[in-house]
Amino acid sequence: MMYGELILFSGRAHPSLAQGIADYLNTPLRRVDCFNFSDGEIFVQLHENVRGADTYVIQPTCKPVNENLMELLIMLDAIKRSSASRVTAVIPYYGYARQDKKDAPRVPITAKLVADLLSQAGADRILTMDLHAPQIQAYFDMPVDHLFATPVLLDAIRSLGIPDLVIVSPDAGGVERARAVAKRLNCGLAIVDKRRTAPNEASIMHIIGDVEDRSVLILDDIIDTAGTLTHTVDALKEKGANRVFAAGVHGVLSGPALERIESSPIEQVLITDTTPLDEKLERCGKLKPLSVAALLGEAIQRIHSNSSVSSLFV
Repeated sequence: MMYGELILFSGRAHPSLAQGIADYLNTPLRRVDCFNFSDGEIFVQLHENVRGADTYVIQPTCKPVNENLMELLIMLDAIKRSSASRVTAVIPYYGYARQDKKDAPRVPITAKLVADLLSQAGADRILTMDLHAPQIQAYFDMPVDHLFATPVLLDAIRSLGIPDLVIVSPDAGGVERARAVAKRLNCGLAIVDKRRTAPNEASIMHIIGDVEDRSVLILDDIIDTAGTLTHTVDALKEKGANRVFAAGVHGVLSGPALERIESSPIEQVLITDTTPLDEKLERCGKLKPLSVAALLGEAIQRIHSNSSVSSLFV
């Protein structure tokens, strides 16, 4: 099935990434008014005719998470009610994904809750990147195009030219991601056995793999407070690791994260721009930003033209 004209909108969460995607697609971001009333309520009005159009709303649900999520829902509702033929929510960073299962009594599954909200707001399709757990795709009753930042990270890691490299997964959940990168780089793999003691807190038990006298790169999907990251660095150093690098897809970098990274032995942290980075780059000189605009733009183009998205990662 072919849809109408490709139309891009951006919320206020990450306008620079949205502009990068628009530049890649050689199409403008369309006009939309979005502001808060004095009591905090969000107002949205489209200034483009979207009747019959194939529309895309670019909005990561990053900090402030609730504000950006609500803004996305309201934009989806506005577009759906304006008779667009298809509405795709482009969510480079899918917030609330870490609460993806009932792992304690009387807790919510917010990853599913947000999926339901997006569906009810009018989304026909989701385009996202490096979900915290791949099975979150099953929470949606609509097509989900799940992108991976691996091609961008691989190019950046290769450009560093690190000898005797070992890719380190900071926990068991990230082993598949780390193994895929290690395989493509033809280098070693190590795994950290981690126990989470509380939200944003973890203790490291032991390291599986040889890191002595080797350069290591810790690969994670989300770097939030950087507590796990810096504890992993300390454990690797104790095991004799030589140089330490890190890479993350989503640079949430909240609370003491930047100070922890700046004061740690980490030489450089590769981080993609699925969330805004400008202010964080000013505060921490060890961050190296990587753009995913072209990857997201190419995926949007392929979705619009009914071409294969999965072939991007073959």
